[in-house]
Amino acid sequence: MKYISTRGGIAPIEFQDAVLMGLADDGGLVIPQSIPDVRDRLGAWRNLNYVELAMQILPLFVTDIPPADLRKLIEKSYIGPFDGDVAPTVKVGPAWLLELWHGPTLAFKDVALQLLGNLFEYILARRGGRLNILGATSGDTGSAAIYGVRGRKGIDIFMMHPQGRTSAIQERQMTTVLDANVHNLAVKGTFDDCQLIMKELAGDLEFKRRYSLGAVNSVNWARVLAQIVYYFYSAFAVQKATGAPAVQFSVPTGNFGDVLAGWYAMKMGLPIERLILATNENDILAVFFKTGVYSRGRSVHETLSPSMDIQVASNFERYLYHLLGQDSAKLKAVMAEFAATGRLKVAPGPDGQIDGRFVSDKADRKQVLARIAEFHQKYQYLLDPHSAVGVDVGLRLAAPDLPLICLATAHPAKFPDAIREATGQDLAHHPAIDALANLPARCKMVPFDRQAVRRYIERTLGY
Repeated sequence: MKYISTRGGIAPIEFQDAVLMGLADDGGLVIPQSIPDVRDRLGAWRNLNYVELAMQILPLFVTDIPPADLRKLIEKSYIGPFDGDVAPTVKVGPAWLLELWHGPTLAFKDVALQLLGNLFEYILARRGGRLNILGATSGDTGSAAIYGVRGRKGIDIFMMHPQGRTSAIQERQMTTVLDANVHNLAVKGTFDDCQLIMKELAGDLEFKRRYSLGAVNSVNWARVLAQIVYYFYSAFAVQKATGAPAVQFSVPTGNFGDVLAGWYAMKMGLPIERLILATNENDILAVFFKTGVYSRGRSVHETLSPSMDIQVASNFERYLYHLLGQDSAKLKAVMAEFAATGRLKVAPGPDGQIDGRFVSDKADRKQVLARIAEFHQKYQYLLDPHSAVGVDVGLRLAAPDLPLICLATAHPAKFPDAIREATGQDLAHHPAIDALANLPARCKMVPFDRQAVRRYIERTLGY
C-alpha cells in the first residue's frame, strides 16, 4: 500500500514515511492510494479478539513493516495499557455503547495514540535520528499523545492547548506529566488557533525538516487507521448479539477523525447502513451534511463538551477529496476558496443528498444535560458530555429497524462539573483522575503567535 496527498503534490510514499510526515509536505493530508474491499473476509473475522482483528486489518494498510514486528507493536499497544477489553460494547437501554475509555487517559484517543507512540519508537530505532512532535488539542488528544510518548528516547512533544478552554482535569492530565521530553503550551486562543499554528509550522518545510517535525493529531493517517479497527470489532459484537444484518453508528465529532474512520470501515465493506454525525453547538459539520455548505462561524462556542469545540475540522479534507471524485485539482481549488472566504459549497447528488449514508444534527447544552440525567436515572449509567451528544443525536436520528451503536468517547470522571449539573450529585470519579489533584504541574503560557511557538521550540531544542 502506498500513500499520496489529497492535494496531489507528493510522490507515493510508504506507510512509515507517512507516519513520520504527519501533515503532507504539500499542505494536504496523507491518504491510502486505495481502500481494500474485505467483504469476503468478514465471516472469518467475526469471532476474533481485538488484537487478532487488528492483525487482520492493519497489514492491509501497513505493507512495509514485517508482520512479526507489527504483531509485537499491536500487542504492546493493547495488552497492558488497557483495563481489560480495549473496546467493549455494552447494551444500555435503547442503544449499544462502544466504550472507548478503557485506556490510560480514559479517552478514545488512547486507542490510536498508544499504537502511534510505539510506531514512532519502532521507526526511529531503525532509521535513527529524532522526532519532535508538535500537536494541538481541544482536550483529550493532548494527554493521550503525551502518555503515548512520555519518556521515549529520541522524541520530544510540544503540545498546545487553548488556555482555559479544556476541562480542568484534561489540563491536569497533560501538565502534571513532568518527563523531560514533554512540553505543554497554553495558547491564548481557541483550539482552531492552536491547530492553525500547528499547520502553518508544519507547512514551513525548511523548519519542518530542520527540526524533524512530526504530528500526533488526526492529520496523521496512523490515527485514523487505528480507529478503523474498533468499528469492525463493535459491529461484529452487536451483530452476534442481535442477528442484525447491518448496524448504524452515532459518532460525536469535532475534527471529523473518528467518524472518518467509520466511513473508511464502511467503504471497506463493513455493513454500516448509516453514520450519524453528532456535534455540539459548533455545528459546521452537521450543517454541511444537511445543506452542502461548509462555513466557518465567527467564533467557537464554549460548551460542556470541550473536545468538540472546533470550527475547522482537519480530517474533513480527506472525506472531501473522495466526495469530489478523488480530484486533487478540484480539492485544492475548493480548499483555497475556504481559506480565502471561510466558506465552501458542494452540490448535492442526483438524489438531492450530499451523502446518503450520513445524517447529522447537533445537541445543545440543555439536551446534553437531559440525556445524561435520563441515562443515569433510567439505566444507572453515566455518560460523559461528549458521549451524551452522540447518544442524544443518535436516538433522534436512528433508523428504527437497525441496532444503534453510540461511541462513548470519554470516562465521565473527566467532566465532573457537567455530571454534577446534570444529576445534582458528585458521581464522576476515577482513581487515576482523583490522583491528579495534588500533583505538581508544568506549562508555558504563549500568545496566539506562530513565531512565539517557533521560538519556544528552537530554544528548547537548542539547535
